Amino acid sequence: MTAHQTISRPVFPAETLDRMAALYPLQAGLLNHHLPDHPLLSLEALAVLGESLPASEVEYNPGDVPIGIRPEDVPSNGLSIGETIRGIDSNNSWAVLKNIENVPAYRTLLMDLLHELEPVVEPRTGAMLTPQGFVFISSPGSITPFHFDPEHNILLQLRGMKVMNVWPAGDERFADRREHERYHAGGHRNLPWNDDFRSAAQQVPLGPGDAVLMPVMAPHFVANGDAPSISLSITWRSEWSYRESEAHAANAALRRIGLDPAMPPRWPSYAWARSAGWRIARKLKLVS
Repeated sequence: MTAHQTISRPVFPAETLDRMAALYPLQAGLLNHHLPDHPLLSLEALAVLGESLPASEVEYNPGDVPIGIRPEDVPSNGLSIGETIRGIDSNNSWAVLKNIENVPAYRTLLMDLLHELEPVVEPRTGAMLTPQGFVFISSPGSITPFHFDPEHNILLQLRGMKVMNVWPAGDERFADRREHERYHAGGHRNLPWNDDFRSAAQQVPLGPGDAVLMPVMAPHFVANGDAPSISLSITWRSEWSYRESEAHAANAALRRIGLDPAMPPRWPSYAWARSAGWRIARKLKLVS
């Protein structure tokens, strides 16, 4: 994959960086971007990329799944990843290409975008660790089920319309501490859904040129509009996000021996003791 395009102006305008500074790292919110049509992000380029990625870096399925669905219940769409992407207009599917930073041309694009965010991010959460990129390709009307993710994330909408439905991170009404523990002990990202959650959602409509800032572990689901959609998700970790993950994993270990540990503190507090204990236990191979 060698397609390149020079981006002649900043992708994130000054007012977007100001808005992000007011939100990051705790709040979700609407941002804007000026990422132009890019040859690496056309449907054909993405189909070729999907065909080149390892199976572990590709996920795709029918788009008309329930908001809350167990991962083992998600059916196959009966297509290959290339067929899914090339026919996304009409095959009622959803796909994600993961870890695109492992392909040099996509890594260059990702790092250029993240570099623009450093003046906002680094004074607040420190160095931008483990940069990763994901591309979502969705048929009209498709649903990305209710779930959470461990990264700091900005999703750039490139084609089509969608609505991001977001709930506050760390609020146990929507994701119990046991769900965090399950995930950070190696479980799937999907969460149990309750229709009563709808009234508390923050809805962020997105069209081309819009973006959304997503906090670490904020529960959300995505509803696609009536046209095919392409979105680029640019993500990074921080020392804080890693320590929060380790604290949840440590809680899972404590729960296995009969304790009922409290929810770890959210930013700006650090779960130093529990995280440090988890790191020591792993180094000594006392936990897996």
